This record gives sequence, structure tokens and C-alpha cells, in this order.
Amino acid sequence: MGQSPDARVTSEMAQELCQRADGSGEVEGSIATLGNQYLLALKAVNCRTGDSVRREQSTSDDKSQVLAALGKAATSLRGKLGESLSTVQKYDTPVEQATTPSLEALQAYSLGLKTKDVKGDEAAIPLFNRAIQLDPKFALAYASLGTSYSNLGESNRAAENLTKAHELRERVTEREKFSIDSLYNDLVIGDLEKARTGYELWAQVYPRDDSPVGDMGLINGYLGQYEKSLVHARDALSIQPESGLRYANLVQSNLHLGRLKEARSVAGEAQAKNLDSPYLRLYLYQVASVQNDAAGMAQQVAWAAGKPGVEDVLLSVEADTAAYSGQLEKARKFSRQAIASANLAGERETASSYEADAALREALFGNAAEARQRSAAALVLSSGRLARFGAGLALALAGDGDSAQKLAEGLAKSFPKDTVVTFLYLPTIRGQVALNRHDFLGAIEELKSSAPFELGQPGDTSFAPSLYPVYVRGQAYLAAHQSSEAMAEFQKILDHRGIVVNEPIGALAHLGIARAYALHGDTTKARAAYQEFLTLWKDADADVPVLRQAKAEFAKLQ
Repeated sequence: MGQSPDARVTSEMAQELCQRADGSGEVEGSIATLGNQYLLALKAVNCRTGDSVRREQSTSDDKSQVLAALGKAATSLRGKLGESLSTVQKYDTPVEQATTPSLEALQAYSLGLKTKDVKGDEAAIPLFNRAIQLDPKFALAYASLGTSYSNLGESNRAAENLTKAHELRERVTEREKFSIDSLYNDLVIGDLEKARTGYELWAQVYPRDDSPVGDMGLINGYLGQYEKSLVHARDALSIQPESGLRYANLVQSNLHLGRLKEARSVAGEAQAKNLDSPYLRLYLYQVASVQNDAAGMAQQVAWAAGKPGVEDVLLSVEADTAAYSGQLEKARKFSRQAIASANLAGERETASSYEADAALREALFGNAAEARQRSAAALVLSSGRLARFGAGLALALAGDGDSAQKLAEGLAKSFPKDTVVTFLYLPTIRGQVALNRHDFLGAIEELKSSAPFELGQPGDTSFAPSLYPVYVRGQAYLAAHQSSEAMAEFQKILDHRGIVVNEPIGALAHLGIARAYALHGDTTKARAAYQEFLTLWKDADADVPVLRQAKAEFAKLQ
């Protein structure tokens, strides 16, 4: 409309907005002092003609009762506008119970939601905290704070706040209860099917809410159901077309499906509408990574520099990109910077996930001692599920099966209903431990339960280790001399670059296929696959153990 973002919405502008939204009417509100009282007025206006349709007034004796007075006026106006008595009564929870009796808390919370959409979770957290300080019983503020911590990889703090919201859910409206219960099952319990059921019911009862639709899309992504995820991402954006978060989710869904042109197009549309966000920048980096676009990746890293809670994410994916090309020293440097940046922002659990990421990388590349050191560093910082999985798998790959098994047992005990832990994390660790014992068929058996969800991306942070059950199964088939089956597993990884992005196993899958061809006796294809890997790692550090092994194996085929 050519207006500045902070333009005041006048009556005339409201009517035009209403017409642009194809609405039939809009409600205007006003508040004024009347002696020691506050006078609230509501007016329903026909947005085509500008005529006043209905009016309602209410008074409040003091500031603390303003929201109650507003709720009373709104209820009366709804009846005058023709809403049935049954629905007025059903959805007539007083406003101060639906949100908070504190005007200041409501303002802080609302600003937090807007800030999260544009500037990201780190910037929104102080506002949600402010809302809670003003009203310690503000359930939805705890839920939003917990969600932001979860998005930043701080699962323990997320669980603490979401549990508090869950304890306070009897004070809230039906809509808020849907939100809190679903988020609790999703991010605290980890029961994704139960969470999805909650989101589905929420979306049915409140079809104009974008949150449950968007969250269903994320869950489908965790489970590897990316076509469904894309549909939900589109639907959420259609409900809330001015949301930077919804645009970012749609970019991510297209990336997962390998639709890179569409991902870039959606991102461009968001930026043209000034709907930029840290989420969008992370996914743009990942798109550029898959396309080997160094300039595109550098652009996103430069944008994130110096931004708390954002800088560390891009430094972390820079570490993965370096490792994807075998540049281990460079990867170590970026990981150290990411860890320092996360610690500076007070995000210890996030820092621990970067340590776990580094540990996993060292183990995959054959540096057992370094893998054990980094695993220990991760577990000192946090006992979160992601840190325990990364450290546990790194230790298993490094040959320390006993420590890995203890971590797996701890995960199973701490998160007995967690879908990702049960079907992805635990089978992967246990499969690798069995592989270490040369129980190849046992390893394959352990990994069977992961099959329905093995293509899922278990999480939405920069360290979201994907397709590791597939990689370990491929190694198990190799060890069992089942070459065709091994090829199929490693090919899955190569076929889903939009999910794996720059995970080390994306590069090592080339080596896995080369070894499978050699085992199969197809020397020509084996040589070609080894050459692919060595070309990908042409600038790799010469002393990386797995590279030395690959060169020695390749030489034997000449």
C-alpha cells in the first residue's frame, strides 16, 4: 500500500485493508479516561460503505480491569452482529484468562511474536521473559519461550518452560490448550504421533490458525514425509502470507525435496516483501551448499556475523561444509568459533551440539582419540538428547562401544516415548556397537526399526544429523559382504542431498559405494566411484586417515 511499516492504522486505512482482504467489515476500538475510569468503545464498520453497523461500550474502574471490560464489550458486540448464542458462550473465555490480566505483559508477548518472525528466536527471548516477569502465570508466554529455546537447540530450557506452560494450561482458552498440549508432546515428550494428532485437531477447530498447520509440516519433515511437509508449509503460508517464518519453512521443504529452483524463488519472494529472517538465511546457505555456490554461502555467513544466536549457526554449517570437502583443520576452526559464539550467547546446550557434531566428524574420518575428546567436551556442556546422540554415535564409531551403550541406555530411560530417540537415535548407536563386535547381521537387525523414518531430518537446528541409520546399515552390509545391499544404502544418501546437505556422510557415501563396487568385483565402476570421492576431496587435508585409506584402496585397483 506504499505505507511505512510503522504507519498508524487509521479508520480510513482500516477500511481499505478490509477491502484488500476481501472482508465485509472491520471493528474499531478506542479507549479514553472518564474521571478515574476507562471508557472502552467498539464499533463495527461496513468496510465497503464506511457505515457504522453496531456499537458497544464498556467501562473499567482501573487499569487492571481493562481487558475484562474489553472482553465484555466484545461478547456483546458479537451477539449484536448475529453470532449464535451457543458459539458466543462456547468461545467466551474472558480475555484476561485467555492471555494475561497484565496489559504490559500482553504487549511484551505480542512484540516477542513479531520479533521472532523477523529477527529470530534469540531476539524474541528477552521479550517473552519480560512478559513472564510481569505475569508469572502467563502460560502462553512460557510456551513461546520454550519453543524459541527449542529452535535454538536448547532442549533442556525448552522442556523447563513448556512443562511450566503445561502446568498452567487449566487457566487458558481451548485454542491455547491445543497449542500447549501439542507443543508439550512434540518438544518435551517427543511423541510425534500424539503431537501431530493434537495439531490436526487444533487446525480443524481453528482453521485460520497457521501455527498447527506449520507445525504439522515440521513433524512430517522429522519423519521423512517431505511431500506432506511441503503441502503443510504451503497451506500455512496461505493462512499467514506475511510471515517470514512461513516463507522460510516453505524454502526448507523445497530444499528437502531437491527442488532448489523453487526454494530460491520462494526465498526471493520473501525478501522482496522484506520478510527476511535467520531461518531463511540458514536455508539459503544450505541451498547454496547443495549447488556448490561459494558466493551464496559467503553472503549468508556475512549477514549473520555479529548477530547473537545467529552467527554461531552459520559458523557451524561452515564447519560442515569444510568437512564435506575433507578440510578437517578448517572445519575444526569454524567449530571452535561456533562453540565460542554459542557460549557467548549463553547457549551451552547449543555449544554442546557443536562439540558433538565435531566429535562425529572426527570419528567418521578415523580420528578416534579426537572423537573421544570432543564427545567428553559435549557431555560436560549438556546432557541433552542431541548431544548424547552425537557423542554416543561418535564413541561407537571410535570403538568405545561400552561408553556408547551407556549413553544409549540413558537416552532410552530419559526419553521413553520420544519418536526420534526410539526409532532413529537408539537403533543407530546400537547398530554401530553391534558392528564393532563384528555382529554384522545383528547390526542390520538393530536398524530395522528405523526404516520407516530413516529419511527424516530429526530436528530443525544447524546440527540435525540425518540418514545416519542408512549410513551405518550400509557399513554393516559392506562388512557382511552384501555388496548390492550396501550400494543401495549409500545411494539413498547420494539421492537425498537436499536432506543430508553438507553432512560428512554425504561425501563418505561416495567412498562407501566405491568399496561396494570393489567388493562386488566391478573394478571399472569401483575406480570411477573412488575417483569421484578423491575429486570431491581434492583439497582435503592429506593426513585425514579415511583419505589415506581411500587412496591406498584406489591404488590397488590400478
